Amino acid sequence: MNFEELQQNLIGLVKESQIKLGYSKTPINLYYPAEAICNLLDQELSISKLEDTLQEFTQYALHVLGQVSFSHKDDMFCITISEEGVEYVHEHVENNGFLEAFIDCMSDGHCSLEDVVAVFRQFSDHVTVEESESDEFDYLIYFTDGVPDSYRYCLHEEFGHMIYHRFTPKEFQKLGF
Repeated sequence: MNFEELQQNLIGLVKESQIKLGYSKTPINLYYPAEAICNLLDQELSISKLEDTLQEFTQYALHVLGQVSFSHKDDMFCITISEEGVEYVHEHVENNGFLEAFIDCMSDGHCSLEDVVAVFRQFSDHVTVEESESDEFDYLIYFTDGVPDSYRYCLHEEFGHMIYHRFTPKEFQKLGF
């Protein structure tokens, strides 16, 4: 079983949280629908098989994220990253500057699409911006070549404020947007 994509996704979410809220050496709970975990693992698994697989993952991730634990209610899983894992991300995962600049821009209550695109263009000339036909979001923005970041950023204007969700390319494709 290849656990690397799941581990990198968890690390990315911890880093995003640390940028938004600041670093605190406390465990972090991350919530995933079973389907999202299966997508990251490239597997279709029943809930019981996913439990077994996540138990294997806790051993795989031990050297990087420390003791990882999980629980679930129905098909919603909570993965807890230990204090050691949170500290590892803080000390060892480089901030490429983009995510911090992006979050800073989004935190400004009055950022526009042009402001967000300008942040992307500060970090690359290879930026794709598309207007969405989905009811879920208004714009899709990403680095065409995946550098410095391969996520798909879905932006939606709500009550005069821009909000975002970011997805791995695989998640984005599976969601069918």
